[in-house]
Amino acid sequence: MVQGRSGPSDSPSPETGAPAGDVYDWFQRGMKLLAEGSPAAAVALLERAADAEPESRSIREALARAQFNSRQYADAVDSFRWIVDANPAEDYAYFGLGLALWRTGDMEAAQEPLAIAAAMRPDQRHYVTALKSVRATLRARRS
Repeated sequence: MVQGRSGPSDSPSPETGAPAGDVYDWFQRGMKLLAEGSPAAAVALLERAADAEPESRSIREALARAQFNSRQYADAVDSFRWIVDANPAEDYAYFGLGLALWRTGDMEAAQEPLAIAAAMRPDQRHYVTALKSVRATLRARRS
């Protein structure tokens, strides 16, 4: 994708194989692709940014969202878990981790991070709704 004649390109540069621009450019373009509904393309740029800035939680969260939205649930689990491990106060990361685990089919494991997210932010109805859905599914499976 070219952003105009003088703008950066997402095509790799011939010398390095990296997209044009710096880490911030990759992050911004990845976020734009994610917002525009191209999560798989966003993953490619955001993975590059995460490799360059491995301690950046904002890059890692964007990558996790892109992975989730492109149905790379196991990768999203890893990315959301990295955020939770780095900062246990990130309610959204617990929520994302729970949803990604749910999508991998691991309802038992999904329950705990969703419960933590709902306890941290009971005002977030989608956290509570997701937790209730997982618990209902687990009850139904046990019956």
